[in-house]
Amino acid sequence: MGAARQLMHLPRCQVAGRAAGTRMGTWPDEPFPGGGVPGRRGRKPRIRERADATDHGVLQGTAMAAKGGWIMHAEERDGPGGHVPVMLDRVLEILGPALAAPGAVCVDANLGLGGHAEALLAAHPGLRLIGIDRDPAAIERSTGRLAPYARRATLVRAVSDELPEVLARLGVDEVHGALFDLGVSSPQLDEAARGFAYSYDAPLDMRMDPGQELTAESVVNSYSEGELTRILRDYGEERFAARVARSLVRERAAVPITTTKRLAEIVRAAIPAATRRTGGNPAKRTFQALRIEVNGELIALERALPAALDALAVGGRVVVLSYHSLEDRLAKQVLVARTRDTSPPGLPVPLPAHRPWFRLLTRGAELPDEDELARNPRAASARLRAAERIRERE
Repeated sequence: MGAARQLMHLPRCQVAGRAAGTRMGTWPDEPFPGGGVPGRRGRKPRIRERADATDHGVLQGTAMAAKGGWIMHAEERDGPGGHVPVMLDRVLEILGPALAAPGAVCVDANLGLGGHAEALLAAHPGLRLIGIDRDPAAIERSTGRLAPYARRATLVRAVSDELPEVLARLGVDEVHGALFDLGVSSPQLDEAARGFAYSYDAPLDMRMDPGQELTAESVVNSYSEGELTRILRDYGEERFAARVARSLVRERAAVPITTTKRLAEIVRAAIPAATRRTGGNPAKRTFQALRIEVNGELIALERALPAALDALAVGGRVVVLSYHSLEDRLAKQVLVARTRDTSPPGLPVPLPAHRPWFRLLTRGAELPDEDELARNPRAASARLRAAERIRERE
């Protein structure tokens, strides 16, 4: 378990650089403000470009991982495919003032299908966007979707907590906007083979990065009963964590647990019948807990959000979209800590050096409205928080 965890948190850019050349910079070389050229480190990515009728030029097609970097092929362009970005209008409204100036830089730390990124690039013709995602399928789909904005977007396969390394390698000293759209994406849930959903019978996988070693199957079959209890309680907020963990250990002793269907059945049997009658599928908390553990989601957020705040210029804004209470609680703690006056209590006036670095842009967590829920039921659990930098970095 330790080796797998260590591997997962090695900087993705460095791993790719050692193993197969750089994977940074899927778009054509063009300097960022403050210096630096996307895609230039180690071996230069091989890119096939075709001019188009737009003012940006277009890279048409999909990106695929290959020895020597990401290769663009002029064959196929992914469209939106029915993907509905969550709380899109509100995200655009909040980030808009910070991204209006030409040359503004925005980081989409959880790129996914690129819906928010596409809307931001369309709304701000002078914007440069850095999209980060650990899932190669997300990079591939977003490459096609963002092709009309090829000269203003750089996509990086990395974990969000590698944000400082990504910015450093791109020569970007500060950014003007940052977006965190947390949780699991729709394709990850809908593609049965990924093993994220209890609604399909599939291998017990749950890796956002298919190249990492740790899987849900290895967690379920190798963690001790105490460790399973802890992650089910802490990451799944499962009331019956100890009962479920005990059942998993007992069942795996007979036959290893290798599929989502069997896992869901074991969990269901472990939950008291009275509880099973309400609250949806009884396996949902266990699946959430395993997914968070496998992908180190809260660990990544705990590192990535402060790093994004540190990188923001004065007037820069951050938006966090979370989908369960653990994510939202962590986002709240990080943002509130940066908006507090830290002067010693009892002073008649605040000390200048202890004034807040940020101000909150939302009162508590904002929820999607009824119109959005009617269009996109998966937005029901979304919670949005935002903040703005009001003091220079020291």
